[in-house]
Amino acid sequence: MMPHDFRLDVKGTLCPIPVIKAKKMLAKMSAGQKLLIETTDPVAQIDIPHMCNQLGFTLLETAAVDGGHKFLVQK
Repeated sequence: MMPHDFRLDVKGTLCPIPVIKAKKMLAKMSAGQKLLIETTDPVAQIDIPHMCNQLGFTLLETAAVDGGHKFLVQK
């Protein structure tokens, strides 16, 4: 994963918690900053990209990891 400014660990939570927490954290960030989201929720593969499309964030990178996924989102 590319360098990031903030990290959000939502492993062990299920939909809609990863998206809700990501939105709250992104709201506090400045434009251009990057957030690394780590999740074990399989639905996040759909939800995080959808959130980015709906709210105008840039999904820079996704990666499948043991037991979950990582997403790098730029505000």
